Amino acid sequence: MLKGIDPRLNAEVLHALRAMGHGDVLVLADTNFPSDQVARHTVYGELLRMDNLTSAEAANAILSVFPLDTFVDDFAARMEIVDNPDEIPAVQAEVQAEIDAAEGQPRPMVSVERFDFYDRAREAYAVIQTGERRFYGCFLFRKGVIPPDA
Repeated sequence: MLKGIDPRLNAEVLHALRAMGHGDVLVLADTNFPSDQVARHTVYGELLRMDNLTSAEAANAILSVFPLDTFVDDFAARMEIVDNPDEIPAVQAEVQAEIDAAEGQPRPMVSVERFDFYDRAREAYAVIQTGERRFYGCFLFRKGVIPPDA
């Protein structure tokens, strides 16, 4: 245990989050996402896990140490529902609430079509698979910076 570090963040996840640079993308995936296969194509090359957590719980822990990019519109993205891209299921609304809380203001995620999401995920830095069992609990987070006076 470490002071000030959310205990849901295991050593492997912390290592990857720390190693990422500005603009690198993190995939937060549900249990149905082809996480292992996709993770092999990423910079990190191995699947990371945050088992037994919902997407929102994992996002809360990650965003306690992970700055989101403030220079781009696609700082966070959600996988669109097939044939209904404007629908926001509960799992995505919960993660949006965690983003808004971490940012201290509403910052809506962009949506990404399912197969485009898979392509973007393969180009990401790392994939973290959660224990989220609800469909469409898949997200992309782009790492930002921490200013010198923070």
